[in-house]
Amino acid sequence: MADADTPTLRALLARPGLRLQLAFDESELAPGALDQPVRWVHNSDLLDPTPFLSDGLALLTTGTQFVGTDDPSVFSEYVRRLTLRGVLALGFGTEVVRAGVPPLLIAACRSARMPLFEVPYRTPFIAVARANAEAIAAQAYARRSWALAAQRAIALAALRPDGLTATLAELARQLDAWVGLFDTAGHLANEHPAGAVDATTAALLSTEVAGVLRRGVRTGSALRIGDTPFTLQTLGRGGHLRGVIAIAAGELDQEGRGVVTAVIAMAGLALEQNEGIARARTLMRAGVLQSLLSDDPTLARRIARDLWGGLPAAPLAVAAAGPGAEGDAVTEWLELRADETPGRLFFGHGDGGLVLVVPADDDHVLDALADRFDVRLGVSLPAAYGGFARALTEAETALRRGTPRVARFAEVAASGVLNALDTEAGRALAHAAIEPLVRQDAAEGSALVETVRAWLEHDARFDAAAAALGVHRHTVRARVAQAQRLLGTDLGTFAARAELWAALRLLP
Repeated sequence: MADADTPTLRALLARPGLRLQLAFDESELAPGALDQPVRWVHNSDLLDPTPFLSDGLALLTTGTQFVGTDDPSVFSEYVRRLTLRGVLALGFGTEVVRAGVPPLLIAACRSARMPLFEVPYRTPFIAVARANAEAIAAQAYARRSWALAAQRAIALAALRPDGLTATLAELARQLDAWVGLFDTAGHLANEHPAGAVDATTAALLSTEVAGVLRRGVRTGSALRIGDTPFTLQTLGRGGHLRGVIAIAAGELDQEGRGVVTAVIAMAGLALEQNEGIARARTLMRAGVLQSLLSDDPTLARRIARDLWGGLPAAPLAVAAAGPGAEGDAVTEWLELRADETPGRLFFGHGDGGLVLVVPADDDHVLDALADRFDVRLGVSLPAAYGGFARALTEAETALRRGTPRVARFAEVAASGVLNALDTEAGRALAHAAIEPLVRQDAAEGSALVETVRAWLEHDARFDAAAAALGVHRHTVRARVAQAQRLLGTDLGTFAARAELWAALRLLP
């Protein structure tokens, strides 16, 4: 758009044919005084026209209100009233009442730093008003034309395979501003142009976005971080927000808001469609996981090859995730990792929760997932696809029994089989198994539990147990025989000894 078609005071002064002239140098004006938009041009010769004026206009006068006075205060008060009312500039029509612009008016305007320009006799006031009105109309037409062109460009971008990304990039180009898309977890998922917002500002913006998402209400809001204004627009339905679009721009005009509204609608639709696709992909992954659990990977490999570039190569590590891994943010993060490294990561949701499959020698993504989302994982021993079901059982066992955030079955297995019995149910059974001995010791002070424990710890050898307890071997033999009668079992068999030993190990 040409400067002469822009409704500012500078453009009005430069309008060909009007021959308008500033009464004093621009350097004596307030900064930017000539670049403010002029909303209208009005004329009045009243000494106090302010009751009939609005802000943002230029006032024209012939000066009849100053006839017969040389009092500087009349001129200064006149200019002060105009300034307080928000009048942007004053135009003085010369050669109508007097020649030239009154020096006292020039002094008053210079003191107030208000633009004062001369309107020569041959330029009617109506010509000045019409020129500004034409500039306003031209600007409005240009903005409407821009909005239509911008919406067409955005609509075409939405038809591309990467529709959402292309739409946001086109919006950034049309507004000449940074545009960012935040996901449901408040993380910056997409930005255009990339890196235009520094890390500190992006972190603060992410915090604000997270607050908007927590409230769960559709809204538009504005904020300022440092010197940068931002506009935030939520995506999705109230109570089911799909993200937030942030624009590094202040208040937009009507056309700009219309373009943003169109993008919000398209982005919301795209996200809803993506959600449907995501549900379908989740069901597909769950089906592939069920196929793998049959220990016959033929069908799973065929589907995975066509959809995701294949399954991870064996030997593989199977991981079972604990609570907190069911959210959309986790799924979106895993989808991104899987897309970046095709054939290196598979995941799906089974009956017990999220299951991940990675190469056994390249499982760093498991640690990254656990750290980023604060979830626990159990990891199997290296396995082949023919042993997938067993590997998942190992992973679930490691998740239940292990203590680290990423618990590995190899470490859990090293603690022994009896460690797996250390559960509430196992301890209850152990109490029941030795209860007759505990009851006898409490009633008679017979030390049967202590004796049987020492006897089993010394491989059922009476001499060694007696030495450890400091009693005669016949005492140990008698106590073991009494324990056998109370328990109603034959402690001469390995099975009976093993069960009693397990019970004693589970109890203090």
